[in-house]
Amino acid sequence: MTIEQQFGAAMAQLPLVAILRGIGPAEAPAVGDALVASGWRLLEVPLNSPEPLRSIELLAARCSDALVGAGTVLEASQVGEIHRAGARLVIAPNFNPEVAAEARRLGMAYVPGVLTPSEAFAALAAGAAALKLFPAEMISPAAVKAMRAVIPASVMLLPVGGIHPGNMASYRAAGASGFGIGSALFKPGTTAEEVKAAALRFKSAWEQSLSG
Repeated sequence: MTIEQQFGAAMAQLPLVAILRGIGPAEAPAVGDALVASGWRLLEVPLNSPEPLRSIELLAARCSDALVGAGTVLEASQVGEIHRAGARLVIAPNFNPEVAAEARRLGMAYVPGVLTPSEAFAALAAGAAALKLFPAEMISPAAVKAMRAVIPASVMLLPVGGIHPGNMASYRAAGASGFGIGSALFKPGTTAEEVKAAALRFKSAWEQSLSG
């Protein structure tokens, strides 16, 4: 199965990416277990977290049912080290063609942050597996609907930033394919039990958005 197929399968199961900014290796296994038990299959450790490569290693080894990735990947030189740690997703707040090329070379799925149609189409031409609409605080559901009118339906759009259970349905109705969830799910000091409770709330909100 190619990385694109694996990513598509994980998105089909539950298209929510857990953004674990600030997580440390001591917390990662329990938090990973809580997320996988809640049905989440996409886990991201931003590189500005403490010891991110170690957390990626632990999650990749432990959460075999999930795809683990690194976030805040800004330089092509970072892609090889996260790949060696076990990451298979390369997630960024921006689009960088050099990062895209290195991710493709290593067989990883690249999910860059974009804000405009020009950035979106440039990222797709470079092989992006999905597009992170970031920051979502600047991209309203109306803006997502306008972008969806020109971006092919097959392209996965993931608003990230300020997403909570109360606004997911409006983004979904506008054409969002899923979401990245950060501090509303996890921030340093959040227990695994609290993560699981939040994960289930977001999962329920996503499922309700499908029938709305």
